[in-house]
Amino acid sequence: MLRSPLQDLASTHPDLASQLRSVSHQLHHATSSSLLLDANLSTTDTSEHRYRLARQYTDLIAQARSLAGFESLLGPMDAAGLVRAARHGPIVVINCHEHCCDALIVTPGSSHIAHLALPSFSQQAARHALSNIQAALRRKNIRDRGVKRIGEHPPNEDIGRVLAALWNNVVKPVLDYMEYTVSRICGIWMRYSNCVLSFKNAVPVSGMPHITWCPTGALSFLPLHAAGDYDTTQSRVFDYAVSSYTPTLTALLGSGSSSTNCRPRILGVGQAATPGLTPLPGTTTELGYLQAHSKQRTDYWQLSGERATRKAVLDAMDEYDWVHLACHASQDLRDSTKSRFYLHDGTLDLSAINQRIFRSKGLAYLSACQTATGDEKLPDEAIHLASGMLMAGYRSVIASLWSVVDEDAPFVADKVYGQLLEDGKVGNGEAGRALHDAVAGLREKVGEKEFGRWVPYIHIGS
Repeated sequence: MLRSPLQDLASTHPDLASQLRSVSHQLHHATSSSLLLDANLSTTDTSEHRYRLARQYTDLIAQARSLAGFESLLGPMDAAGLVRAARHGPIVVINCHEHCCDALIVTPGSSHIAHLALPSFSQQAARHALSNIQAALRRKNIRDRGVKRIGEHPPNEDIGRVLAALWNNVVKPVLDYMEYTVSRICGIWMRYSNCVLSFKNAVPVSGMPHITWCPTGALSFLPLHAAGDYDTTQSRVFDYAVSSYTPTLTALLGSGSSSTNCRPRILGVGQAATPGLTPLPGTTTELGYLQAHSKQRTDYWQLSGERATRKAVLDAMDEYDWVHLACHASQDLRDSTKSRFYLHDGTLDLSAINQRIFRSKGLAYLSACQTATGDEKLPDEAIHLASGMLMAGYRSVIASLWSVVDEDAPFVADKVYGQLLEDGKVGNGEAGRALHDAVAGLREKVGEKEFGRWVPYIHIGS
């Protein structure tokens, strides 16, 4: 799900966007075979009507393209335009075909888009890896946040094998091509750091490059940010780069920096005991950390329990710059616009959120994304919900690939906000770097091979 070009136009030029929508709808209707029957028009009249609408549509598009920021509205973007998306680090678009794979690498400051063949991976391999992760999550009893895990589960070897395959066949070749592996780290990064290079503790995150992954097909549901051979040293992607995701390059083009707002207004939403759903006691601690970090740094408003109604939350999202949603959520697999967050008086879906035109929003932290009870499919709804928040106007989203452990969520949120609220900026990669550090702390706490607990956390956007 992405914010449409007309939605972007409507946020600054609503009348022009409304005219374009109207003429586009009329033009679509005029080209349908039912027009003659509906309007009882002659063939000549119909052709003239279509011609007038087409001219009107062309004139409106030309008018819109004369506006700053809309030069390529509803048209294909050239390579130079796409390169602008790589403002804060390289973007790696991975195209999965049934029997092979390719990467297109967009680097900052370069007009050249590099091509790298990845012959050892394919759409078929991605589907197989996805199936293995699904099975592993079921065996590890990772379902809903708040559901108590019975007994201790050993590190899952199947997830480890998937991460190793992603490392060897996709991620490492990309890092090698960009010269981000050991020789580059030792040769360049060490010149700017007084610390000793250690791959256990890694290079300081401020000195790492920031890669934004744009995978396609089944690869979109696989954790490239956690790729690594965990039986071998110096073989984890997070030792070499911070990872973020984007659904498309144009999603990054529409996101600027909120660096001008060093005191973002933050909304915290929590549902520790949603009627009819599993209790989430960790959300109370989670919002407590957020409130503590906000003191004397920013304006903070909290809606929890019975105060967290659909109308109250939606109205507050309109007013505040950042939003933190700590609640249950579910994905509608048939209609992603009905994917929803569970609040005190019902659900708030993406359709309702996207009816609002949010302008220049910063971070949406979705500590909410898990499957519906009984759903054994890979819980991919975090990607859909996160993309929906990008569409709504948030430039940066933290979410999860599958349900997180309730006790882990406060730990990660505490670390993220502790770092982000030092300067209150997002949009230049700050949220991705903060999550990178927070997950490193969680990994150290729970164990590197507890993949089910630290792998799901992801950053999407800028």
